[in-house]
Amino acid sequence: MPEWLKPGLVGAAAGATALAIVGFSWGGWLTEGSANKMASDMAQAEVVTALVPVCVQLSKMDPLASQTFLKLKEASSYQRRGILMEAGWATMPGSSEANRYVATACLEKLSDEF
Repeated sequence: MPEWLKPGLVGAAAGATALAIVGFSWGGWLTEGSANKMASDMAQAEVVTALVPVCVQLSKMDPLASQTFLKLKEASSYQRRGILMEAGWATMPGSSEANRYVATACLEKLSDEF
């Protein structure tokens, strides 16, 4: 290897390392795993936002809504999500299980009613 090539290779390696550090730290670069997680989280948030009106509508159609609202009012904050899920308001049509994220968001929306 020629003597003049060694400093160039060391400089290129140092520059590539510095570029990677700056790019991932401040440049907004993401790994594939981070980008997939971010996209999944954003999709989950959008689905929950879209399903909250369904939860609110289910609460309005429930003949036992007044009893459920009374339970919600008397319950502590960490028990409310379970009560809403038991009432079936967070169980979307076509689904067999309640969605806890929808239940949490729905509680925020219904908080004025109890």
